[in-house]
Amino acid sequence: MVGSETSVLRFSDMGFAAALPFTIVVGSAIVVLLADMLLPVRRKWILVYVSLLGVVVAAISIALLWGRKIDGFGGAISLDRFSSFFWLLFLLGTALVLLISSSYARRENIQRGEYYSLMLFATSGAMLMASAGDLVVLFLGLEIFSLCLCVLSGFFRERSISVEAAVKYFVLGAFASGFFLYGIALCYGATGSTLYTNLQFMLSSGSRLPSPLVLAACAMLLVGLLFKVGSVPFHMWIPDVYEGAPTSITGYMSVISKAAALAAFIRIFAVSVPVIQLDLSRILWVAAVCTMTLGNVVAVVQTNIKRMLAYSSIAHAGYVLVALTAGTEAGYSGVLFYVLAYTFMTIGAFGVVTLLTRAEVEAVEISSFSGIAKRHPFLSVAMAVFMISLAGIPPTAGFFGKFYVFSAAVGAGYASLAVIGVLNSLVSVYIYMRVVFLMYKKEESEGIEVSSSRATIVALTICVLGTIVIGIFPSGVASLVASAVAAIF
Repeated sequence: MVGSETSVLRFSDMGFAAALPFTIVVGSAIVVLLADMLLPVRRKWILVYVSLLGVVVAAISIALLWGRKIDGFGGAISLDRFSSFFWLLFLLGTALVLLISSSYARRENIQRGEYYSLMLFATSGAMLMASAGDLVVLFLGLEIFSLCLCVLSGFFRERSISVEAAVKYFVLGAFASGFFLYGIALCYGATGSTLYTNLQFMLSSGSRLPSPLVLAACAMLLVGLLFKVGSVPFHMWIPDVYEGAPTSITGYMSVISKAAALAAFIRIFAVSVPVIQLDLSRILWVAAVCTMTLGNVVAVVQTNIKRMLAYSSIAHAGYVLVALTAGTEAGYSGVLFYVLAYTFMTIGAFGVVTLLTRAEVEAVEISSFSGIAKRHPFLSVAMAVFMISLAGIPPTAGFFGKFYVFSAAVGAGYASLAVIGVLNSLVSVYIYMRVVFLMYKKEESEGIEVSSSRATIVALTICVLGTIVIGIFPSGVASLVASAVAAIF
């Protein structure tokens, strides 16, 4: 009797509640695959709503667990306000992309069960990365996420550009994963553990400087995470992969990949190995400047809207690195605020791009936006809001995202970095206002059609409202992200 009670206690103490939202998302992906086998072709549209149901149920479970702190499976998974914030962010981004995909996938003939299930599996990998309390679990989440995105980026199997995108993502991603795995091995060799809590204890105790082995391990881990963020010099894959992948997946990849890597970065470097913050800030300072500058300068000369947004995402990765360079709680709060704002404006922008076609083919040239304001006022207003927010013009979410990021840098003594960031933002105004100018001041291009659906309009409306509301009432979101960051310190 006593033995059975002990086993029950141990079972409950494992913290299965910490993995509940993750389990729901994985279960939904499996249900979608099973439903795909049973549904006839004309009923495949149901799959997107089955996926959405799973996302909503997972979000509700997170809301019910909000504020609780649970370390599950011996500390391998941590549930707290920090991981809950990122989980909700991932589910929000997934839900928006699913809504956008409802018409896009049908038009492009990719409305299959594996499309939606792979997206859900990728989301589960991102959730695992954000909540991991162990480097091995983090690597597992990273690989789940990467492999799913590799397949999704090559989902247009009959198009060579899509296959090329998948191959580039796989090869370069495997290269970065190799660095990351080697970093885990070095970290284990230096400390004898891969648990974040053990790393924090062993590296924070004593007054000795970090050993060369620890520094080498951190450098290897940094390479893997900066690859996912899209920082220079690990950005080479982004333009080609973004261009070749389905546009809905490009929007998903642009947001979720960055957010998952940033969550893992903060957990590892801000909490577990804070002793190398000074050395890390020097590296991040250079990376931030190079990433911002390259992204904005190269985006100026792009004529393809997907490649322009790809280089734009590189520039925004540089802005986020400014906050990471600060290395303070205010900086990490700025990261969370920026990522939330970036989710609405970027997924919204790619959502508008999915609607434009010419001769039943995606119209991805920037010139395709010429004059669409005359026939499609809602889409042009929505795109203008997203472009203005990406440029950092008030009163939008993008403005306050940059404000909090640059303020954190100034507060940490990196005023010169903040100035470089502001100058880069001024350059980016031309990049985004060019699209707005074409929509409202140029004659409409011949042959451009807009194929919208109710679900896509709902997603774009949510993105527009999110971008504007956060810009008008930033203090509530700022308090939310500050409480999320405080949960891990």
